[in-house]
Amino acid sequence: MSVLKKPIVTEKISQLNEKGIYGFIVDNNSNKVEIRKEIEKDYSVKIEKVNTMRYSGKKKVRYKKTGILKGKTPSYKKAIIYLKEGEFLDFYGDV
Repeated sequence: MSVLKKPIVTEKISQLNEKGIYGFIVDNNSNKVEIRKEIEKDYSVKIEKVNTMRYSGKKKVRYKKTGILKGKTPSYKKAIIYLKEGEFLDFYGDV
């Protein structure tokens, strides 16, 4: 199973892409070494450092005709990747 789930494509991260900083949603049980190896293998780039963050799911409540529905969004882990000078990632390929 892959450590990387999907890249983060938001306005804030897109601005950081110009500086060589990229974001990924990764598997909750992965560590920095596994993330580094996976990205270097898949994208053939050199990584300077990796920062990881865990986000817990938020509680959600919806009020319906039949009553109250309670739930929770899933928890996830985010990795911020700092590439070495002159390196870049191409998520979209040749479009």
